[in-house]
Amino acid sequence: QVQLVESGGGLVQVGGSLRLSCAASGSFFIFKTMAWYRQAPGKQRELVAAVTTGGSTNYADSVKGRFTISRDNAKNTVYLQMNNLKPDDTAVYYCNTDTASVKYDYWGQGTQVTVSS
Repeated sequence: QVQLVESGGGLVQVGGSLRLSCAASGSFFIFKTMAWYRQAPGKQRELVAAVTTGGSTNYADSVKGRFTISRDNAKNTVYLQMNNLKPDDTAVYYCNTDTASVKYDYWGQGTQVTVSS
């Protein structure tokens, strides 16, 4: 059974940091490029960062230099270290594969990140 459990969100002030975690079921995680997405109120879900099984990464322009994605293949877990947070980073954050469909694929419950100014 596919399972994605995101955690680590919270309320933080501008300039603060948070570290998100996503625990995935092994069969879902293995051999897949994993990604973090976010969805702000009234906006579409957007891909924020992705990491391949080998550790190669890419980022949305809006988070480059501030966010770092990583993965622990032994623990089937993906992380997102977020530094220098801005109010525009406020959103629900989700993890999934880099090709996941919002409409057709399974998603976890997400974790809320709120950045106050």
